[in-house]
Amino acid sequence: MNPLQHADQEYERVSAERKSVDLFDFLLVLSEARRIIALCMLVFIVLGLAISLLLRPTFSAVAVILPPQQGQSLATMMGQLSALVSLTGGGLGGSSSSQLKTPVDMYVGMLESRTIADGLISKFHLQDLYKTRKMEDTRASLKGNSRFLAGKDGLIHIIVDDHDPNRASEMANAYVDELYSMNSHLATTEAGQRRAFFDQELSEEKSALAIAENDLKQTAEKTGVIHLGGQAEAIIRSLAMLRAEIASREVQINSMRMFATDQNPVAMRAQEEINSLRSQLDKLENDPRNPQLIDTIGIPAGRVPAVSLEYARKLREVKYHESLFELLAKQYEAARIDEVKAAPIIQVVDRAIPPDKKSGPHRSLIVLGCGFIGFCIGYLWAATRRALRRAADIPEYAIKIDRLRTGFRFGR
Repeated sequence: MNPLQHADQEYERVSAERKSVDLFDFLLVLSEARRIIALCMLVFIVLGLAISLLLRPTFSAVAVILPPQQGQSLATMMGQLSALVSLTGGGLGGSSSSQLKTPVDMYVGMLESRTIADGLISKFHLQDLYKTRKMEDTRASLKGNSRFLAGKDGLIHIIVDDHDPNRASEMANAYVDELYSMNSHLATTEAGQRRAFFDQELSEEKSALAIAENDLKQTAEKTGVIHLGGQAEAIIRSLAMLRAEIASREVQINSMRMFATDQNPVAMRAQEEINSLRSQLDKLENDPRNPQLIDTIGIPAGRVPAVSLEYARKLREVKYHESLFELLAKQYEAARIDEVKAAPIIQVVDRAIPPDKKSGPHRSLIVLGCGFIGFCIGYLWAATRRALRRAADIPEYAIKIDRLRTGFRFGR
C-alpha cells in the first residue's frame, strides 16, 4: 500500500469519526480544556457584570385607557371603511376583516402615528435627549421606548421606558393627551359636516329673509298696506310652505352628497319626496278651479290689479323665506345635538405615575448571557485545537498545516 492510499484511508476514518460525534466527544473536549473554558467564562462573567453596573437603570411607566365603544359615529366610519375595502376587492393587503379588526386596533394605530410622535418629540425635546440629528431617527428611538398593548378586556396599555421615572410617566400621560386631541380633531363626523353645512345655509337664508322683508316693506310704503283675503292668504301660505319644504329637502340631499352617493336609499327617498311635493305645487298653482288663486296670484292675472299682484308676490316671498328659515333652524339644532352626542370620549382608567421600581437592565440575565458566550468561545477554541492536533496525525494535513504556519511566519 502506497502512502497516498494510506492517507486516503486515514482521511476517511477521521471523517467517519467526525460524523459520529456524540456526547462522549463533547465531554472529552470539556475535560481536556476545562481550565481554558472556565477562564473564558470567568472573564466574560466579569465583563458582563461590569457592563450591567455601568448601564443606567430603566423605568417603565404605564397608562391605561378605555377607547370609545363602537357607537353610532364610529360604526358609521367603520362601515364606510369596510365598504371602501369591499369595493377595492380586498386589494389593500387582505380582506376587510383583516384590515378592520376592532376599534381598539384603530386607536393603537393612532397612538403609533407620526403626528402623535412629533408632538411628544417637540414637547420633551427628544432630539436632544436621544442625541439624534434627523427626525426619523428620533421617531425610531421613541418607538423603541414605547409600547401599546391591546388587552382582551378592551383596554389599551401605554408603556413608556425611560431612565428618568418622572419623565417616563409624563410621556405616557402625554400619549393620552395627544390621542385625546387627535380624536377631538378627527371627530368631524357626519353630524359635524351636516352642522357646518346647515350653519352656512342658515346664515344665507337669514340674509335672504331680511332682503324679502325689506322688499315687502318698500312695496307697502309705495302702494299702501293692502290686506288680502283670508282664503287667498292661506293659499299663499300653502304655496310658500310647499316651496320651503322643497328647498329644505334639496338642501338635505346636498348635505348627504358629502358622504353618500345618489344611489343611497335615504337620498333616493328624499328625491322621491321632492318630486311629489313639486307635483303638488304645480297642481296648486295651475288649478283653474281655484278662483282665489287666479284672482290673487295672477295665473292668469288679467282681473287682478297690479298693486295687489305685486303685494301678493312680495308677501309670498316673505312667507317662503320664513318657512325655510324655520326648517333650516330645526335641522341645524338637530345636527348640532347629534355632533355633541357623536363625539367619541376616551376614558382614562389609570394615569401613569412615576414608577418606584426599575424595569431594567436585568443584570442577572446579562451576566448569564456573557458567561454563556464565554463558554461557547472557550469550547470552540478547545475543539479547534483538538481538531488541529488530530489532523496533524494525517500526513497530508500535516503538510498543509506546516505550510500554513510557514505562511503566517513569512507574513510576520
